[in-house]
Amino acid sequence: LGRMKPVIVVHGGAGRIFQEREEGCRAGVVRAALRGYAVLRQGGSAVDAVEEAVRSMEDDPHFNAGCGSVLNEKGEVEMDAIIMDGKNLDSGAVSAVKCIANPIKLARLVMEKTKHMLLTDHGAHLFAQAMGIPEIPGEKLITERSRERWKKNLEPDSNPEEFQKDLGTVGAVAIDSEGNVACATSTGGLSNKMIGRVGDTACIGSGGYADNHSGATSTTGHGESIMKVVLARLILYHMEQGMSPEVAADTALDYMKTRVGGLGGVIVVNKAGEWAARFSTKQMSWATVKDDNLHYGIYAGEKHIKSVDEALASEREGF
Repeated sequence: LGRMKPVIVVHGGAGRIFQEREEGCRAGVVRAALRGYAVLRQGGSAVDAVEEAVRSMEDDPHFNAGCGSVLNEKGEVEMDAIIMDGKNLDSGAVSAVKCIANPIKLARLVMEKTKHMLLTDHGAHLFAQAMGIPEIPGEKLITERSRERWKKNLEPDSNPEEFQKDLGTVGAVAIDSEGNVACATSTGGLSNKMIGRVGDTACIGSGGYADNHSGATSTTGHGESIMKVVLARLILYHMEQGMSPEVAADTALDYMKTRVGGLGGVIVVNKAGEWAARFSTKQMSWATVKDDNLHYGIYAGEKHIKSVDEALASEREGF
């Protein structure tokens, strides 16, 4: 079985991470990476691992996904998520979903229990009910911080663009011991977005893409820009042309910046298990586990390394 050394990479969103949230974001991506890696270490699939990692971040109020999602113009949470299996290019996604804790779980069910790839709004809601996914009151997903920001953005002289820099989509990519790759991405979207706005996250090839022939990637940043250049697929295209994950990521991010003025971040793993976490924004929280070593950071050039056992021990003590 152990042909491939499993690898997981996660991100907690690109943008500007305010000082008071730094520790929480670091701890959150580390926890997610360790949880995803635990799945891989037990021989679990890449799809299981990325779902587990993303679910962990959806449940963490530090991130703009699940609990902690930003609010739309009406003050409600509308979430998007996608998951993709690189083995057969199966994918499932949901958009504009409300009142569920883990959109990524619902996306996985769309992939496995329907013939479709993307369910939206009311239809996604009916499907969640049919699948027995518990509904939770929308208020349960709203943090004080999201509500504060929403109020600020409503003020006549406010500049929501200023706040968009603090985005916090979450995502994960992995390769398992069988050599299968997968990606997962989940988000609450843009603060004070129009009702019904769907960003890149739910769109295959933009918010994420996974193909065993090349690798997997999950993206974060300005959704509309990401969609214009189909960022996730563009990165894999560059790797198919022979670029390393890092060069492919930088090349694609650079193109997005020069062509449409968009900033973002990406995590990548290729079919050989080489990985990258790159961003054109000021910051992006990310973490990776490979060869039983945990790597993580937030700022450009920042990289901490710990052994997984050491990291798990400090996890138990409460990071």
